[in-house]
Amino acid sequence: MNWLYDSVEPRVMDEDMLKLAVGEQGPRDEAGQLARQEGILFKDVLSLRLDFQNILRIDNLWQFENLRKLQLDNNIIEKIEGLERLVHLVWLDLSFNNIEAIEGLDTLVNLEDLSLFNNRISKIDSLDALVKLQVLSLGNNEISHMMNIIYLRRFKDLRTLSLSGNPIAEEEDYKMFICAYLPDLVYLDFRRIDDHMKELAEIKHQYGIDELKQRENLIQAQLDDERAQREELEEHKAAFVEHLNGSFLFDSMYAEDVEGNKLAHLPGVSELLQAYKDKFVIICLNIFEYGLKQQEKRKVELDTFNECVQEAIQENREQGKRRIAKFEEMHLLSLNAIRDESEVTNLEMKIAEHSKDITELFNMLMTLEMQLVEQLEETINMFERNIMDLVALFIENVQSLMAQCRDLENHHHEKLLEISINTLEKILKGELDEDLPYDVRAIHKDEIMRNRRRVKEIHQYVDHVQNELDNLECSEIID
Repeated sequence: MNWLYDSVEPRVMDEDMLKLAVGEQGPRDEAGQLARQEGILFKDVLSLRLDFQNILRIDNLWQFENLRKLQLDNNIIEKIEGLERLVHLVWLDLSFNNIEAIEGLDTLVNLEDLSLFNNRISKIDSLDALVKLQVLSLGNNEISHMMNIIYLRRFKDLRTLSLSGNPIAEEEDYKMFICAYLPDLVYLDFRRIDDHMKELAEIKHQYGIDELKQRENLIQAQLDDERAQREELEEHKAAFVEHLNGSFLFDSMYAEDVEGNKLAHLPGVSELLQAYKDKFVIICLNIFEYGLKQQEKRKVELDTFNECVQEAIQENREQGKRRIAKFEEMHLLSLNAIRDESEVTNLEMKIAEHSKDITELFNMLMTLEMQLVEQLEETINMFERNIMDLVALFIENVQSLMAQCRDLENHHHEKLLEISINTLEKILKGELDEDLPYDVRAIHKDEIMRNRRRVKEIHQYVDHVQNELDNLECSEIID
């Protein structure tokens, strides 16, 4: 490809360049002249043309928050950047630049028309956020792999595609492949695709398309399942019972308990642990179901509150409209009477009466506003009380259920201690028939050694106390 901008002097996209461009592209009539004199706010600009400016880097566009159309073609831009705030952009032209990779478009969710014609792009990717994309121009780039076409299948609204001038356009099966794998495409390389070619392409690539559709359906099913799981988890979090609809809490308690896992090999511990788990999970499920029911009650309470608020606002608004409509009817009559009055004294009286009517309307509207405020305050206070009662009841009952979990845990530990002591006694007496794993025997061996050391320490302490007593008796005899 021939790059015409390698020798030009790069320019900075600064405030002065942007002001100049906005001023030159504004309206030319009297309103436009007035706007230029007073200054045009960047946030009010909907279309901006910055072509043939020798721009090297995209910058300072964050103020154009409502921009719909941006023209940056025929510059020397090397990287797509600085567009994050342009979320309302619909049309973007970056053709005839030095861009090597598609990037920096993640926030442009409203983009419908994108031109990257005549750049140095070798791969079609990083367009996932552009769910509304209809027109994509990538001609005169360096795209060489036909699998890039498969990536474009995700854009359901894509109707126009330009890829001429790329290495893939020289492939023998180029048009057939695109027509087969992008069946909703209407225009390819600025020419309409006829239905006959689509039929031939579908027949030629039917096996590959069927296989691809099967993979896509599996992936979509997996994505749908993951999304459903995320949504379900969010619902459970809102009810404060996430991960309580199974054994997650119990399993997490023993996940890093190395010694507990070893003790599970003791005779009878496996059955004891399973019984403990079954009862624990039942309590968790009770908490889970209770939490969902309470969350539903809170939702009902919130919906009722919102309905009451909206009804109060609507009723207050209707009353205000009726009062204003009645005033406007009288207002027209009063104005006509004032216009027809020729006597100054009578005119002043009618103006005073009319002013009094305006004041009365103002006071009436303010009274309605204050009534609405008081009504809403009462509704809010009632809502807060109801929610606090529901939350307090939820916490109380959950604490009661969690206390059952603690009781189960204490009971399990007592039984586990009893089994451990019995097993230890059998090991000491040589009465244990089962062959325990080495690490479990090591625990008991350590326990035996610890007990022996403890017994020895007790004997030493007893001897020491006995010596103290003997010495005390001897000193008393001498005395």
